[in-house]
Amino acid sequence: MPIYEYICKNCNHEFMVSLSLHEVEMNPTITCPHCNSPKVEKKFSVFTAKTSKKS
Repeated sequence: MPIYEYICKNCNHEFMVSLSLHEVEMNPTITCPHCNSPKVEKKFSVFTAKTSKKS
């Protein structure tokens, strides 16, 4: 499952949420685990993919 990073606009707490693609399509309300505020913003995340090296 992909991990999404969020930052709370109320308390500036940064946190991660693991959601399946199906859950993301359902557009869930994400709340801050620190202050329970729904005022959260998805952070831009970078990912890497590891592949087998072919010689």
